[in-house]
Amino acid sequence: MKTMISLQNKIIPVYLNESNNKKALDKLGEVLNRKLETGKTAVKNCIRSLISVEISGSEATLHAINEKDTLTISLY
Repeated sequence: MKTMISLQNKIIPVYLNESNNKKALDKLGEVLNRKLETGKTAVKNCIRSLISVEISGSEATLHAINEKDTLTISLY
């Protein structure tokens, strides 16, 4: 399933592989905002250049413009 979120005045597509979509999207928003404030530089760079997110189970893969910046983070 595909849905969209707004992050830093950009619309980002989010691809979900699970049935509990609302909970996963809420956690994703919390984690991304927290990482932007307190995360390491590599994580911040990835989030700033984010082009899509793929959620599978309890992990989110953050796809960035530069393939080297792509990361997988835990939602829980």
